[in-house]
Amino acid sequence: MFISPAYAQAAAPAGGDPMGGVIMQLLPLLLVFVVFYFLLIRPQQQARKRHMDMVAALKKNDIVVTSGGLIGKVKSVADDEVRVELAPNVEVRVIRGTIAEVRSKTDPAPANDSKAE
Repeated sequence: MFISPAYAQAAAPAGGDPMGGVIMQLLPLLLVFVVFYFLLIRPQQQARKRHMDMVAALKKNDIVVTSGGLIGKVKSVADDEVRVELAPNVEVRVIRGTIAEVRSKTDPAPANDSKAE
């Protein structure tokens, strides 16, 4: 009843740089941002660039897989869409961005028709 509560006061920094405390508080936040950039943001940007390059390089007779899981052969390529043959006499128009994978690219066959024995 007769004892009054005593409150402690924080001591003032002893001649330290006041900006040093702010930098030390922001350092973990900056470190987290750097880790996020190298583990999440940068790989996603690289994957998007690879996909854009793959879609831009589509040619006739490439075997492709759409994002819906359909597998077919490219019959024609336009600006923003591709005609894909899924089965004989079954063609669909597909938006270029929905091409998920190019299974086999068409390469010109070597001109080696004569057999030398």
